[in-house]
Amino acid sequence: MTETAAVDADTPSSDHRGKRPPEPRLPKVVQGVAFAAFRRKTMREGAKRFGQVFAINIPFFGRTVVVSDPELVRSVFMASTDDLINVQPNLSRIFGPGSVFALDGKAHRNRRKLLAPPFHGQSIKNYEKVIEEETLRESATWPEGNEFRTLEPMNRITLNVILRTVFGADGEELDILREIIPPWVKLGSRMATVPEPPFRTGRRSPWGKLEAFRREFDRVVFALIDKAEADPNLDERSDILALLLRSRYEDGTAMSRQDVSDELLTLLGAGHETTASSLGWAFERLRRHPDVLAELVKEVDEGGTDFRQATILELQRARTVIDFAGRHVKAAKFDLGEWEIPHGHSILVSIADLHENADIFPEPERFDPHRFVDDKPPTFAWLPFGGGTRRCIGAAFANTEMDVVLRTVLAHFRIETDDAPAEKAHHRGVAYTPKDGGRVVVSRRK
Repeated sequence: MTETAAVDADTPSSDHRGKRPPEPRLPKVVQGVAFAAFRRKTMREGAKRFGQVFAINIPFFGRTVVVSDPELVRSVFMASTDDLINVQPNLSRIFGPGSVFALDGKAHRNRRKLLAPPFHGQSIKNYEKVIEEETLRESATWPEGNEFRTLEPMNRITLNVILRTVFGADGEELDILREIIPPWVKLGSRMATVPEPPFRTGRRSPWGKLEAFRREFDRVVFALIDKAEADPNLDERSDILALLLRSRYEDGTAMSRQDVSDELLTLLGAGHETTASSLGWAFERLRRHPDVLAELVKEVDEGGTDFRQATILELQRARTVIDFAGRHVKAAKFDLGEWEIPHGHSILVSIADLHENADIFPEPERFDPHRFVDDKPPTFAWLPFGGGTRRCIGAAFANTEMDVVLRTVLAHFRIETDDAPAEKAHHRGVAYTPKDGGRVVVSRRK
């Protein structure tokens, strides 16, 4: 869409069929800088000025439509994969072409079938003991009476949990992964929405560092695959690596080694930082809400779970960690309500704007878990894990991990509350974390 075709926000048309959404009259580079550096503010201001559907033109994603109307979000997530595919470019740039992020259509459906078993039912129940063990091990050294950041301990807990559930045991290889994954996640998150240069960069450049990491990661994972394939008890193992090595597509073929490595990197990279970020926000919120904290502690002591689950839902709404989900128009055009979106455009669902919609969540600025007690969140307005066919496959795993970590910490520690100002959100490229790291003061319960 050219700037001359843009619709001014002050002169909306009464019939938008076949028309394009309104967009700001700003140069592409200015829009790109605003989106990259001040994404939440840019999206919020755009919705305030233009409404729940508006267009932007930015580097990386190109011509893009931003949506925060629940009914239109439904149409995006329920669209045929012949019409909408995964946003282009996407995180497969970081995780590799064998990652589920790179696949669409039948290939995507088949891969999700292979990945589903470890993340449902009894499999997740079996991981609870691992989560509790890692929480107790990490919290054993927490300082009593002194303020400390919880974000880093949460990252270590979630990384160790995903490593143990993926590979099933500890060892030299996992020690290497513990060392190289955190700096890779930090760098990869920052580079995830940065255009890749059309020329080869040096080994000291960010892209060169990502390539070096990938070589080392593949080396370690291929060694672990060799060990697993040589294990006479492989058929009895319940870790994710073993499940992937045993799995077969409908035609009887197995995943290639490189695809297995790409998927494991996806699970490790995407499967721990976002959960850790949410847990960091959990402590940030509980420090400032003594009534919620007291109710949670009482429930833990009585063996309940309902209010803790409601708190997790509200936490993910009130402190959105991943603020958008994207699609790419593959069809000649895509009808988004009254608007017509041309082939090649991107569509970004503004998750944070949905979570802040006062018509759906009254007083959205208020942290109130009771809004989800005996009331499930709306499917297409509560979207911390995205939606549709590309909804995060590890959603249930993440929920269980948050539940067990909070239950374990509250059973063993008292969290001091006060009226400290809320921590601001810090943008880490992909996820939003508490700027000061979710700082708290704790003491052990006797």
